[in-house]
Amino acid sequence: MPSLADKLKSLGVKTGTSHLSPPKPDHHTIDSVVAGTFFPTPRGEAFVTEQVFGGDYLHGNVSPYSDFPLSLISQWAKDPRIQDLPIHKFAFLDTETSGVSGGTGTYAFLVGAARFVDDKFVLKQFFLRDPAEEPAMLEALIHFLAPCEGLVTFNGKSFDAPLLVTRYSLHRIPVPFKNYAHIDLLPLARRLWRDRLPSRALKYLEEHVLGFTRTSEEVPGYEIPWLYFDYLRTGDARPMGGVFYHNAMDVVAMAALLGHVSELLADPYNGRVEHGLDFIALGKLFEDLGHWDEAARLYERGLESGLTESDFGVAVKRISILQKRRGDLGRAVSLWEAAAEKGHIYAYIELAKFYEHTKRNVEMSMQWAGAARKAVEEMELPAYIRNHWLGEIDHRLARLRRKAGL
Repeated sequence: MPSLADKLKSLGVKTGTSHLSPPKPDHHTIDSVVAGTFFPTPRGEAFVTEQVFGGDYLHGNVSPYSDFPLSLISQWAKDPRIQDLPIHKFAFLDTETSGVSGGTGTYAFLVGAARFVDDKFVLKQFFLRDPAEEPAMLEALIHFLAPCEGLVTFNGKSFDAPLLVTRYSLHRIPVPFKNYAHIDLLPLARRLWRDRLPSRALKYLEEHVLGFTRTSEEVPGYEIPWLYFDYLRTGDARPMGGVFYHNAMDVVAMAALLGHVSELLADPYNGRVEHGLDFIALGKLFEDLGHWDEAARLYERGLESGLTESDFGVAVKRISILQKRRGDLGRAVSLWEAAAEKGHIYAYIELAKFYEHTKRNVEMSMQWAGAARKAVEEMELPAYIRNHWLGEIDHRLARLRRKAGL
């Protein structure tokens, strides 16, 4: 397999510094573009920048500072350590890499890591001026992560963490976060916003959930590897300023998003939730976690918040089935009746089942099944959906007629 040095040579990139001419007075090195220091490590010096965000900082409409109640996130992540860790024990981490394919040929040339220190959000960015400095950068990152016991990432379980594990292993350096608890915000964001938002990318959530729009310094993520390769070829670090900005905003956005989500889960009724579909999504999450009473309350709040007809049907179906599981059949029946008035076929079927199996009222069950068949016949439905419903309804009507002796 070609080495990293071989791949760089094929792109016209030389490693090391022996081939470089002495810098010209107007040469734009990285330390002339972003303010940083050279951190000494046992494997050489690493270039590190630092930004500090005070307690009054707002990322859009949301403060990165929060009480961070993590008990429900801990339950969702199936990791009890999460709820026991104070927020200052978590490191927020994001990488910018030489590619997205992974494997030993991909490396992180910029790592942004932040943690809460004395009521401030301290962000450090570790940068490879040259791929030969990778061991030093990895050592410097160990020093920053040392006080932590948990990670917060966005798609980090699938990408950032495994990538860094590979790089540490290649250099025979112990992985600093090997046994850390890990909150990956991407799958949680998908649970909460996949029904309402067309994208769950971090930047999209930043704009449409947190209310933050990045400045003109932002560069698209897909351009970042090529900007870095250009920097290695030319030595001109000016385009890297936008890459540092992109990485910094990703890290800060993760802190704001975690605070926002943790407070949503702790108290969904304090005004932070404005959309009916978000209440429904929260209800699904609470239902899956076994908090059925809270799930039912969230579903009902969603129904009260205004939904499209199709979303209303989905929501009523979820809550009516949940009420049946809870044993609250009275509430379930009223929900089915409301849904049947809007023409939702499943509600007719549920009422037919209720009267057949719970009330032992075959006549009423036949009436609801017959109403279901009439509704299907009157609707303009695709053939496969019509055939599905008619097959189920006719099978039920045949059984009910036998019970009634008809």
